[in-house]
Amino acid sequence: MNLQAQWIVGFVDGRGCFHVSIHRNKKMTVGYQILPEFTVVQRKRDVQALYALKAFFGCGVVRNNHGDRIAYRVRNIEHLTEIIIPFFEKHTLKTNKGIKFQKFRKVLLKIKRGDHLTTDGIEEIQNLKNQMNDLQHQEK
Repeated sequence: MNLQAQWIVGFVDGRGCFHVSIHRNKKMTVGYQILPEFTVVQRKRDVQALYALKAFFGCGVVRNNHGDRIAYRVRNIEHLTEIIIPFFEKHTLKTNKGIKFQKFRKVLLKIKRGDHLTTDGIEEIQNLKNQMNDLQHQEK
């Protein structure tokens, strides 16, 4: 598949997710681990679209998700900040997902600056995560 940028934008608007998890982890500097993730989910019959995304971006993995669903996931901070974020900065999402993307982007920038290594930074990231969740609840 030869993917075009606007097709990817529409696909991600419909099937994509920008997600941030925060887990308690005593081994981390301030006791928490931040796990940002970009994911696109499809049924197994359409897995070729996910492999096409992986090829387009040149990063991430395609894995089983739940039941008959497959997911394309990018979790690597460098790949997120240097590939995924610049793509969606240049090619704007058209739905409410664009607002979630902006908050996701802010989380990644905070991580790149090392803000996640401070208590205040964790609180700011938690606040952005909560705002993303509030947007998701509004979509339902």
